[in-house]
Amino acid sequence: MTPAELASVVLAAAHAVFNERGLDRAALPEHTVVERPRNPEHGDYASTLALQLSKKVGVPPRELAAALSDELGRTPGIKSVEIAGPGFLNIRLDAAAAGQLARVIVEAGAEYGRSDRLAGEKINLEFVSANPTGPVHIGGVRWAAVGDALSRLLRATGADVGTEYYFNDAGSQIDRFARSLLAASKGEPAPEDGYGGAYIAEIATEVQARRPEVRSLDDAAAQEVFRVEGVTLMFDEIRSSLRDFGVEFDTYFNEKDLHDRGELDLALNRLREQGHLYESEGATWLRTTDFGDDKDRVLRKSNGEWTYFAADCAYYLDKRERGFERVVIMLGADHHGYIGRMKAMAACFGDDPERNLEILIGQLVNLLRDGAPMRMSKRAGTVITLEDLVEAIGVDASRYALARYSSDSPIDIDIELWTQASRDNPVYKVQYVAARTASVGRNAAEVGLTRGDAEAFRPELLGNEKENDLLKALAGFPATVATAAELRGPHRVARYLEDLAGAYHRFYDECRILPRGDEEVTDLHRARLWLNDATRTVITNGLHLLGVSAPERM
Repeated sequence: MTPAELASVVLAAAHAVFNERGLDRAALPEHTVVERPRNPEHGDYASTLALQLSKKVGVPPRELAAALSDELGRTPGIKSVEIAGPGFLNIRLDAAAAGQLARVIVEAGAEYGRSDRLAGEKINLEFVSANPTGPVHIGGVRWAAVGDALSRLLRATGADVGTEYYFNDAGSQIDRFARSLLAASKGEPAPEDGYGGAYIAEIATEVQARRPEVRSLDDAAAQEVFRVEGVTLMFDEIRSSLRDFGVEFDTYFNEKDLHDRGELDLALNRLREQGHLYESEGATWLRTTDFGDDKDRVLRKSNGEWTYFAADCAYYLDKRERGFERVVIMLGADHHGYIGRMKAMAACFGDDPERNLEILIGQLVNLLRDGAPMRMSKRAGTVITLEDLVEAIGVDASRYALARYSSDSPIDIDIELWTQASRDNPVYKVQYVAARTASVGRNAAEVGLTRGDAEAFRPELLGNEKENDLLKALAGFPATVATAAELRGPHRVARYLEDLAGAYHRFYDECRILPRGDEEVTDLHRARLWLNDATRTVITNGLHLLGVSAPERM
């Protein structure tokens, strides 16, 4: 019996109690949930339905809980129901009902854990969005891992998600990038406000190979060539490195397109129609202080130039015009001050900033070697890059390590820890279970042990405490996925998988799956093989949500 099935049983019991007592069935919810109690000694699952309904129908919660307990006690598969505290229901399943979950998981396969919890939501998820002036640094890599995992979680819970990367290919930082390339082509040091690192010289050399005529142009013309070609090369490199990291975007959006298509003027006119623009000292301002911002924001300077914030406004409007009801933007720690102005901007467009715009802030990441933070990249010079991280610990460990922690917490990634082949290494601990469960399957086939038909499965044989603990851990996966999606927390999946790995190891150590020597294959061996394979299914599904492989051998 899955948690969802048990929740339906609890609700059906409530309907029966209400009918018997003549209570108003309109007070009953369409759905309810059961949860695992914090203390396993209290039972397999707990329900607060009696507490939720008590005030609505004027029946004391313990009295209502007692009626529900009596009704549930007559339900096949439920071993016992106890009333705790003011009206909690602690429910224990019999072994057969609990063990059926193994069959449900194996038969569901990749679908186990998926739901329609967020069905109907159309979400635009923007993450990374590094400027095309250098390789993706480690802060951007964190958003690559977390953002991609979040997109997988949102889709697994039914949301319609479009992932997006925003290239800031217009503005002063691109001019500094072009000047830096021009200087490198001449063998000169980077401008004082320019970009350094070996990658600048590499790109400058590649531009000259592509466009040899650039050597004969004057500085202004040459700088334009370096701007166009250099940005293209940097685009390609960023996309390639992210692809190698397992991250692809549905849309790569260029800021320059906003300017070329006149979308900044469109946004300006929309804001003017809403009555939130004013002119002062020759500049055009947006009155964001009306919606909680600490100061009003300039959209167009007195010299006619657009501000970065004007492009932000146009880009937000573009997303909304494309039909996205919720715009989710992931930004680095240095962008915390953007939240107020962006929320106010959404309100100026007439949107609900709490419903239509969501901004997530990611904190800093340090890569540690020998206990000390690494500060310099071999290639970028001043920052640690995606390539540096992958070279140090690999793609799987990088993605898992970055997604394992809440994004609003700074993290240190210790190279020694994340390259260990031991259970102290979190990703190794989880992937080892994936490999071990696959190995059990191979070894079972060699000795003639198969699960057999589902009809012949004997779930009631899974009565060992460690088997029950593992089943309860497996049952928690769908709720973990739904909660991780709703709270934007892929780290919840990682921590769940580590707990599941621990439960599997304890099961494996105590409950032998394969027959010894010439021992006859029994229904217990087959039942445990179902449980083994169910574990591999959940481990694989969970790792997939994090963009991490589930190896069959290690």
